[in-house]
Amino acid sequence: MKELSGKLILALSGGIDSMVLSDLLLRAKAEFVLAHCNFHLRGDESDGDEQFVRDYASQNGLTIYVKHFDTLNYAEEHKLSIEMAARELRYAWFEELRQQLNYDYIAVAHHADDQLETFFINLLRGAGIRGLKGMQKVNGRIIRPLLDVPRAEIQQYAEEHHLQWCEDHTNAETQFLRNKIRHELLPVIDGISKEGRSAILKSINHLASENELYRELLKEKLPTSNCQLSTVNFQLLFEWLRDYGFNEDQVHFIHEALNSGQPGTSFFSPTHRVTIERNGLELTPICQQNATPLELSYEQITNDCSFVMDTSNRVAQLDYEKLTFPLQIRKWQAGDRFHPLGMKGSKLLSDFFVDRKMTNRQKEECYVLVTADDTIVWVVGRRIDDHYKVTDKTKTILKVQIV
Repeated sequence: MKELSGKLILALSGGIDSMVLSDLLLRAKAEFVLAHCNFHLRGDESDGDEQFVRDYASQNGLTIYVKHFDTLNYAEEHKLSIEMAARELRYAWFEELRQQLNYDYIAVAHHADDQLETFFINLLRGAGIRGLKGMQKVNGRIIRPLLDVPRAEIQQYAEEHHLQWCEDHTNAETQFLRNKIRHELLPVIDGISKEGRSAILKSINHLASENELYRELLKEKLPTSNCQLSTVNFQLLFEWLRDYGFNEDQVHFIHEALNSGQPGTSFFSPTHRVTIERNGLELTPICQQNATPLELSYEQITNDCSFVMDTSNRVAQLDYEKLTFPLQIRKWQAGDRFHPLGMKGSKLLSDFFVDRKMTNRQKEECYVLVTADDTIVWVVGRRIDDHYKVTDKTKTILKVQIV
């Protein structure tokens, strides 16, 4: 298969799908290593899966990399479902490992039934064509060699070749949306039509093809900086503004204001402003993304009994040993999150702004001080992150001041 060329990292969970893909790669004499995630969500069963794949790698002379995650804590901190948290963690690590090894692709064992389940998940969430087009066989560095193969054929292959695999008992639990679709919805479709699954997969392929055409045609229709129409189709407006940081809800408000004639009204994303003018919409950047008018001074101070904390909003006093350097200052971005001093848990910066009743102008002028790994330590002039506060255990303080 063409998708199997190059050096691969195979995401191996120990389940039947990834074990079949691993067997196929071995038979094809592909150059690949294994990557296993232990999310610590099923107690001893998770550790048993890890031992199983380690033994499999040893028996077959394969290199294996294993990563442990505190998935529950990550999900809570980032206010994500367990499924989404695990997805973010594994794909971020897979890409990090791929770059570290200088490999070509990350192979995952998604199959045709996964494609169907994903389609219905997105359908129930109100997705448009972009969400309904399904997963792609090749998506950047991610490849899915089994995407056209039904689960039943994978089961048959595993049994015929006497493969061993791990069973995840949570796959049978229907409190998860994906499992509800797998165990309750798809059997109903089977009862309606024997060709139901293949027909839906055909529709997904049509949607993927139509999405490609749609994206090409959009390039001819989308404005650059200004839209000179007094009224405009909502979908066209959304496709234009989404790349500038505006979400769907904002675009609904913009569309409504445009069609009802409200000149002078402005809407803001983290990077751009849209203003309704008499002859249409004007789009302007609110700041260069990496430019800042702020200048900060830095001073190291020994934390002793004579030290007095400065509570000015223009000063941040941080635990020096907890910081990773170099520090940088940048414009805040959508999705930025930090743990405000004195509060429990993390918070989206956008929610922090709402809590403090900040105006659009104040948001526009907000910058953050970040560590070398882009972790926020100070919302400049507003609040430091609780993790970097000075305590009685702090030995050295970094005093940062707006000049």
